[in-house]
Amino acid sequence: QVQFVESGGDLVQPGGSLRLSCAASGFIFRNYDMSWYRQPPGKERELVASINTGRTTIYYADTVKGRFTISRDNGKNAVYLQMNSLKPEDTAVYYCRRRAVFDGWGRGTQVTVSS
Repeated sequence: QVQFVESGGDLVQPGGSLRLSCAASGFIFRNYDMSWYRQPPGKERELVASINTGRTTIYYADTVKGRFTISRDNGKNAVYLQMNSLKPEDTAVYYCRRRAVFDGWGRGTQVTVSS
């Protein structure tokens, strides 16, 4: 079965950085575009970033553009999100998934940006 295991979330001060990781299994990872989503407390889940199979086409939400970087390692079945210049409004549970196929949500990883 398809599974996603997110990790790397932490408590960090405004302006700090975190690198999130997502380990995927249960499908041929290199054949699928991947996305990161997040859900702030009390708000709807939103798309953060996407990356295609060959790492040549990348999308970022306007709210994170210039601060976050999505990447992937097809040999490790992993997708990453480098988060710099973090703001309190980045506080959320972060999830990864296939862009075009919905497999359900993993447990996500908590990112808290607070002083």
